[in-house]
Amino acid sequence: VQLQASGGGLVQPGGSLRLSCVTSGTIFSANAMGWYRQSRGVQRELVAGISSGGSTNYHDSVKGRFTISRDNAKNTVYLQMNSLNPKDTAVYYCNVGIYRGRYYYPEPYWGQGTQVTVSS
Repeated sequence: VQLQASGGGLVQPGGSLRLSCVTSGTIFSANAMGWYRQSRGVQRELVAGISSGGSTNYHDSVKGRFTISRDNAKNTVYLQMNSLNPKDTAVYYCNVGIYRGRYYYPEPYWGQGTQVTVSS
């Protein structure tokens, strides 16, 4: 299983970015997918998850600002990030996972990470 993330960069506070993650080597449409982030000295945390059926869940800090979506025809999961603030600065990783009930659990398949820096 391979995941290739892209779309990170430097953005000013209040700006937007869209991350993309193309997946291969798995039946994408059958998988739950997630975006995690990790900043210096902080444990990696789940930002957003999406089930194979399109149900989503979000970290409280990004609700109303971030949107996760998927395009099964393109084997791609997206993370639209709006109203970015400096606390969103981190390396963002895409992941193949599973849902057990409401909760997303990561499988050991990760993209390489893409840096998001929010700064003026």
